[in-house]
Amino acid sequence: MKKLIPIIILAVIGLGVFGWAKGFYNTAIELEEVIGEQWSKVESAYQRRADLIPNLMKVAERYAEHEQETFLKVTEARSKATSIQIDPSNITPAQLQQFQQAQSGLTSALSRLLAVFERYPELKANENYKEMMNELERTENRIKVERDRFNESITPFNKHVRQFPGNILASIFGFEKKDRFKSDDGAEKAPDVNDYTRK
Repeated sequence: MKKLIPIIILAVIGLGVFGWAKGFYNTAIELEEVIGEQWSKVESAYQRRADLIPNLMKVAERYAEHEQETFLKVTEARSKATSIQIDPSNITPAQLQQFQQAQSGLTSALSRLLAVFERYPELKANENYKEMMNELERTENRIKVERDRFNESITPFNKHVRQFPGNILASIFGFEKKDRFKSDDGAEKAPDVNDYTRK
């Protein structure tokens, strides 16, 4: 019987370690799923903006038909922005930077387009155009909200995998600290559509 005591103790310790490791792993997976779900909402908000642009240009073309070069630049920027796909389970700083640069390029091109539209009072008076601008503003606000929520979803995961002793298991299981979406300079608040025409 005395010979069994060390074996029993080791078995109890082993079960305890297994339970701890299992709990750590499952929690990390759950937190990653939350991050992935929130990233999909970020992409959806940006996609909504990209989907609005062709309709906006279609309404504007009748009034600003001589602005084809500007329309082309916006179309090219939109194509580049929508071509970048990121796997939320493996987001790297380089991928985030590439995604953000493409979206910033689209924002800049859209800013120039809306500044051009300021020269066409009949276009600005068009009800469809007004509604598109309102929808664009709502979408920009949604982008800001979803980016903030994505960043907030990163915090619990990073704490989980970086705090001792969980960081030991994180290195064993291959969980790494995730990077947040960094705002462009001056992007700490949701943009007002009127801001586009001031740039």
